[in-house]
Amino acid sequence: QVQLVESGGGLVQAGGSLRLSCAASGRTVSSTAMGWFRQAPGKEREFVAAIRRTGAITYYADSVKGRFTISRDNAENTVYLQMNSLKPEDTAVYYCAAGGRPPYSGNNYDYWGQGTQVTVSS
Repeated sequence: QVQLVESGGGLVQAGGSLRLSCAASGRTVSSTAMGWFRQAPGKEREFVAAIRRTGAITYYADSVKGRFTISRDNAENTVYLQMNSLKPEDTAVYYCAAGGRPPYSGNNYDYWGQGTQVTVSS
């Protein structure tokens, strides 16, 4: 079993930056794809970014491409999401996921975190 704990969320002004972290425990996730998803109030959960096990291949939703960067540290069993140029529409609860299978933009992940709130004020 894998436990995922997100951190780094908070309140930021539009144009600002945040860095989310997701620490995995219980089992190593270094051999699996990991991803970030988000869910805004009244909306369905949506894909944000994913990273393959070595970190060499990444995927992004069009809405965040060029602003967000996903990375991972397999030695630390941690995945990150650097979010720059934040917009009010980025406001959501952000979830980390591990154990992903293609397509990585879908809900094909075995483990999910509890989420961290990101609020971007205008």
